[in-house]
Amino acid sequence: MNLNFNDFQKQDIKFDIVRLREAYEDVLKIKDFSGPKGVSNFGAISLTQIPGDPESIKGHKARGVFWTKPDGSGKEVIRDEEINEAAYSEFIEDYKDTYFKEVFDVLSTRYKLGRVRILLKQPRSTLSWHRDPEPRLHIPIITNPGSIMVIDNVAKHLPADGSVWITNNTKYHNAFNGGEENRIHLVACVLNHKFS
Repeated sequence: MNLNFNDFQKQDIKFDIVRLREAYEDVLKIKDFSGPKGVSNFGAISLTQIPGDPESIKGHKARGVFWTKPDGSGKEVIRDEEINEAAYSEFIEDYKDTYFKEVFDVLSTRYKLGRVRILLKQPRSTLSWHRDPEPRLHIPIITNPGSIMVIDNVAKHLPADGSVWITNNTKYHNAFNGGEENRIHLVACVLNHKFS
């Protein structure tokens, strides 16, 4: 079996983990996690939206389109709504006084970003086996050794130390939190990153 660790690419940039955790607490004072109605074990707080369109971050638009193989037939199906990631260019006013705005500004000079969200993975829960339209940028904020991301057959723990990772979410993957506290990542869609 050929294991491809290149699907997890650590970037040459780092942020202050203490300030990231403080910003996360600041955001929680303004907004709770929400997800599409009827979807359990998924929580998101959007930090960006389509300019002037607060509806662009509600319901299934908080999650976005993905493909999955829901049963043993191996047949792929599409789920959720198509998203124009490039349109999500406005940082939401409510969060402009947090460290996340500074992080967003720095990342925007290096990457073409789509939606930027704080994502929650609850304790003892997992995502479906799925693939996304584009790679994802991850900055772990709160994690534990039992929080693992799997891409193809490669499993990796991303530590919460201020590091920035780009993961190849265009391949089948999932993430699970085997710990007993919430796993919190800042996650951005990256529109101009190619994996070799």
